[in-house]
Formats: sequence, C-alpha cells, structure tokens
Amino acid sequence: MSAPDTILHRGLFTTLDRSNPTASAVAIKDGVFTAVGHDHDIMPLAGPSTKVIDLKGRRVLPGLIDNHLHIIRGGLNFNMELRWDGVWSLADAMAMLRKQVAITPPPQWVRVVGGFTEHQFAERRLPTIDELNAAAPDTPVFILHLYDRAMLNAAALRAVGYTKDTPEPPGGEIIRDAKGNPTGLLLAKPNANILYATLAKGPKLPFDYQVNSTRHFMRELNRLGVTGAIDAGGGFQNYPEDYAVIQKLSDEGQLTIRLAYNLFTQKPKGEKDDFLNWTRTSKYQQGTDYFRHNGAGEMLVFSAADFEDFRVARPDMAPEMEGELEGVVRILVQNKWPWRLHATYDETISRALDVFEKVNQDMPLEGLHWFFDHAETISDQSIDRIAALGGGIAVQHRMAYQGEYFVERYGYGAAEATPPVKKMLDKGVKVSAGTDATRVASYNPWVSLAWLVTGMTVGGLRLYPPRNCLDRETALRMWTENVTWFSNEEGKKGRIEVGQLADLIVPDRDYFSCSEAEIADTSSDLTVVGGRIVYGAGDFKALDTNAPPPAMPDWSPVRNFGGYGNWVGSDGKAKAIQSQAMQMCGCASACGVHGHDHATAWSARLPIADLKSFWGALGCACWAV
Repeated sequence: MSAPDTILHRGLFTTLDRSNPTASAVAIKDGVFTAVGHDHDIMPLAGPSTKVIDLKGRRVLPGLIDNHLHIIRGGLNFNMELRWDGVWSLADAMAMLRKQVAITPPPQWVRVVGGFTEHQFAERRLPTIDELNAAAPDTPVFILHLYDRAMLNAAALRAVGYTKDTPEPPGGEIIRDAKGNPTGLLLAKPNANILYATLAKGPKLPFDYQVNSTRHFMRELNRLGVTGAIDAGGGFQNYPEDYAVIQKLSDEGQLTIRLAYNLFTQKPKGEKDDFLNWTRTSKYQQGTDYFRHNGAGEMLVFSAADFEDFRVARPDMAPEMEGELEGVVRILVQNKWPWRLHATYDETISRALDVFEKVNQDMPLEGLHWFFDHAETISDQSIDRIAALGGGIAVQHRMAYQGEYFVERYGYGAAEATPPVKKMLDKGVKVSAGTDATRVASYNPWVSLAWLVTGMTVGGLRLYPPRNCLDRETALRMWTENVTWFSNEEGKKGRIEVGQLADLIVPDRDYFSCSEAEIADTSSDLTVVGGRIVYGAGDFKALDTNAPPPAMPDWSPVRNFGGYGNWVGSDGKAKAIQSQAMQMCGCASACGVHGHDHATAWSARLPIADLKSFWGALGCACWAV
C-alpha cells in the first residue's frame, strides 16, 4: 500500500461514523480517507512525501454541506454586493454603505442583496429612504430585505426608470407619495418578482469578473467551513447560459465547493417545455464529484410557488396547480429525475402530495430522492404522507430571519414548531438542513446550526421550546451525512470514514463545548476538500496557498468588507453590543464601576443563559435601573 498524500494528527475528530465515532488522526490518499484512527496507528503510514499536519489538539468535524444554496447565482454577483450579513448595528451598516458609495463609479450600483434582517440591528429598524438619499445622492443604491421589500434611493429609481407613469407590476406594489411618484419602496405582494425584476435591471459583471467573483464566494464559504452544497437554481438563472462560469471553474479544477445543481424552470406556462428539453439534453447525475446534475426544482411550476413573506397573508395556489404540476412530475418520473419543490405552507404541501400520490399509482416514485424545501407549517399528516411515499424534507433557517414576523401574524403558539424539525426526525423522514442563501437568509452555516440548537432568531427571539430543538450532534448530522441522501451520495461523503471523500474542517472553537451563544460566531481555521487545503487561518494560515486573485473590479465591496460580519479586520459585533448596551442602559450618568463599557460583560464566555442579567459573573445595579 502506497504512502498517504496527507496525514492530520493530534486532533479531536468527530467522525459521525457510529462504528468509529472518535479518532485522533486520519490518512488521505487520492482525495479520500484511507485510514481513520489514532496517532500510533496512522503516523507509521507516512512516507517521505507525505504532508503531515499537527492539529494541536483541535476539534475536527466533517465538512459542512448546505442543502439549499443559490451558489451559482450568488457567485456571479458576490463581488458586486455589500453584505450586511452579521453586521449588528444599522449605524455600522450605513457607515459601510457610505464608504462603498464613495468608491463606486458610475453607472454601477451599491447593492445590499439580502442575507440580513432588521431585527439583527441594535436599532431594530431598516434605514429610511431619506437616509439612503443623504448617503448616496448620485449613486444608485438597492437594498433587498428578505422576501418582503426592496428600498431604492432616488438615483436608483432614475436608473430603473420608475416614474409616476409606471404601472403597478403583477404580484408587487410600488409605494407612491401623495402625488403618485414612487417613493423608493417596493413591496412583494405576494411574491418577490418585482424585487428581483428590479434588481435584474442593474449592471452585470463581465465574464472574467464573474469567474473571479465565484471564486471569492467559494472562498468565503470555505472560510465558514462549507465544503459542499446543493444549488437550488433560482429566478433569472437560465440553464445552460448562466452556468458557464461554474462549468469553466469545474473544467479547470478550481472548484473548492462540491456542487450538485437542480434545474429551475424560468417560464410560467412553459414549464413542461423546459423539462422536456432538459430531460432530452441532460442526464441525471452527469458530471463529477465536484459538479454534478441533481434533478429538477425548486421551481417545478409557477402555479405551485407559495413564496413566503410572513408580513402578508398566506397566498392560495391557483386551481390549475394540480394539473400543471402533474404534467411536469410525470415527465420527471418517466426520466428517473428526482425533484425538489419549494413549499412554505402545509396547504401547498398537501395539494402537491395529492399529485405525487396520484402519479405514484401508475408510475412508482420508489427510489427517487424527491423532497420538499422549507415546509415551515407542515402538518403531522403531511409528514406521514411524505414518509409513506419515500420523500424527504429539506429545512432552512429562514425562521431565524423572519421569526419575529411569523409571531406577529400567527402568534407564539404557531411558531413553536415552524418547521417541526424534531418531529420530522422522530417520524423517520429524511431531513437535512441548509440556508436558502444568499437573499432570503445568510449563507453562514453556523447561524443555521445555532438556530437548530437554540431555537432562537438572529434578533434574539426564542421561537422554539426544547422539544423542537436539536442536540449538537443531531444538528451537525443535519448539515453533513443527512444532506447526502438529497444529492444521492450516501456513503460517499458527510462523515470522516475510510473510503469517503476527504472533506473536513477545523473550527476556530470547539463546537461541542463552546457556549450556545458562541455557535453562530464560528468560522473555520482549516478547510480541506478532497484532501486539498482550500482555506487556512490562525495556526494553519501558512498552509493556505489557495487564495484567489484580488476581487474584481477594484471597487468591489469584497476588497473592503469581505463577507459575513464585515470580517476583514472587523470587531463589529463587539461594537454593536456596546452600542446596544448604551441604548438600553437606564443610567442617567455613567455607571461608577463600568462606565458604559458593558460589551465585555455581555459577551463574556460564561455558562449562563442570559448574559445581560449579569455583571461579569455577579451582578450590577446599573442594569436594573
């Protein structure tokens, strides 16, 4: 047996292999794990050319796999977008925006395209249109907030051509002043077509820049420990035209994320034609372990798309939904293509299941890895029906960003199991986790893991009682081995196990022993995909030789701000905690002990549930005022 290419040793491995749950060392050869065990077993395997990496006692996990990420579309635009993901005060967010406005040349826009919620800000609000106009009188600014609204400054309104004479779009609303002029606020009612159609009017990057942009997005995901994803397609993402960039990177061996992609129809009333064409020209699972076809969806027919916006009433699907959906599903089953279907509400899920059960009577679905996405309000009966048909449910952490709106409309009782993740697992359904990034929620997997474990939104609202929360190992499995069923790759990846693809991460903190409050702030110090180091920081920075060229163009927000949490040289969260403490403190004057430096005590690593009620480990009367 030839010597391994790489050995990692002196680690604390969580393998998720139930027959071999822990290890201290692994050997990797030709991109797969060839030995998983202890140092005294693995180290003698080293040869003269084996790279040996000392993990210095650090925790090691399987690489994270996102079950629902719009990575292909996100990559094309990443370098153009100012990310407010993980920015904890509106003041900091607006300072970032003003700095970006100052360096963005005409006719380019400054875009904040989702991944955040107003509830994450200390101020608990969005900017006003007046604030956007003051920050950017001449540069177009477009801000997308979840699925519910977009905000455009006056320059952006001029750029897209919205005036008093612009008609109301179908499925959306242009808010106007008393004279009928657009104010700059666009609302999704009930779907986001107006928001995305407006965004699509903006300038696009040239092809070479899109290649660079996609590499930077993958780099950002690697920094957060993501080694794989299932791409759910997306609006304005046409196949094969908009897949040329990712195909080029795949052909050149530059992918650092393993990617399975679903094909998303783009033509209302033309869905059958799309899938007839694609099933003739594409083969299910065509591609490699890095880039492969994964079936249809998440849009199968537009009449079944119940886009979630919990600030408006649940939409009723059109009466033609069942007939149109059946036509497409029969094409897919005949060609042995699995599918995914976006479905937020049980009312939509139950109607879709009527169709799937009907098709199953004469075209069995057995062996097809089909599933619903999201399923926030799914009923017990629908879970049982999915299990009986052999389907799955892919959940995402959208409620971590929209939970406050759900509670406002439906109440705390309804929110306690939205979605009922624990019940899904207990009933034996195939279930996995992801983000639905980059627009509806952030692409940060640790925010999703924190949501699964704590049941809390990013704004700090506790949605779920303990009975609907997961222990940390179960949550981790939701992000690793569980996802592989959804891409028909069971046994190939998702665990640190002999014969599986060598994808692993070394988080910057111990996921299993850090406080719950720290989970969402985790990143990776070492990310390995197929035995290749694709990201290194901290103790492993010297091993990182995979950094892409600087972000293009030279005014890209990525150069100044990076991605999640303004991570390039930022301590923004600490500043936001301090700002929030100052706003909430009832002291008429500075506390005699602390002044207003409450951030240290609020963010101290203490084994307590509510840091705000403590002064260090004791108490402080200034917060009781």
